[in-house]
Amino acid sequence: MSDSVNTPESTQQPSTPDGGHPDHAPGVSIRHTRAKGEPRFPDGPKADPAGSHFERRIRSFQPRRSRVTAGQADALQRLWPKWGLDIDGQRGLDLPDLFGNDNPVVLEIGFGMGEATAEMAAADPRTNILAVDVHTPGQGNLLNLADQNGMSNIRVANGDAIILLREMLAPDSLDGLRVYFPDPWPKKRHHKRRLIQPDFLTLTASRIKPGGTVHCATDWEPYAEQMLEVLTAHPDFENTQADGGFAPRPDFRPLTRFEGQGLDKGHVVNDLLFRRVQHMEQPPAGA
Repeated sequence: MSDSVNTPESTQQPSTPDGGHPDHAPGVSIRHTRAKGEPRFPDGPKADPAGSHFERRIRSFQPRRSRVTAGQADALQRLWPKWGLDIDGQRGLDLPDLFGNDNPVVLEIGFGMGEATAEMAAADPRTNILAVDVHTPGQGNLLNLADQNGMSNIRVANGDAIILLREMLAPDSLDGLRVYFPDPWPKKRHHKRRLIQPDFLTLTASRIKPGGTVHCATDWEPYAEQMLEVLTAHPDFENTQADGGFAPRPDFRPLTRFEGQGLDKGHVVNDLLFRRVQHMEQPPAGA
């Protein structure tokens, strides 16, 4: 990960009694020059949680620690110890313990600023959402939305979703996966960076219970076609659509501001909804 810990924005600000920050209006970025080596979020997400413990492979994401507002910074400082986790790959996650219940858990990879995630969590409080991203402002914003709306069914994970799936989640521990509007990496030489690939689907299939769903959405039509191709070809998934094509947007997936802007520009948004299949066990040889 190429994220820098020496960006000049910081959360080291005194709080007012109501939890705000003096001299900073809501929505205004916090900026000051930090001492060399001073952590940006002492009690919040780390810049590179997995460190050098794992291979340096091609990533499907670019870590971003852009400008953080006062509200986002406050949420990261207050709520990260309660609802956040760093993907360090050094421990297994007990999902019932993490959420405090045995409700179904859906993994969402790449939630942007978190508005759609928060809306889905509010509409379905009996489904837990483990939301993964590397965008610090979005992490803070989602935590803030969860706190403001009293939603306890969201946990925010910081880092590489591949390491989370491979090293930290148990087989058949998830009830579904959501990947909405991932980076399409449009240049041909960058297609290898796309997340939805056969190896990723094999890993995902090992962590999703039979009957669980993979739901993807993209407004980049060539990527949608590739997603449909690799999902259709994978033996562990079946298309929920009888015609083998794209799915209508389910009611539970909100129409995001980003998506609305794309539709206004004439973009075509495609949803893909596939189900994890239960393979029949082969009888012993000679039976």
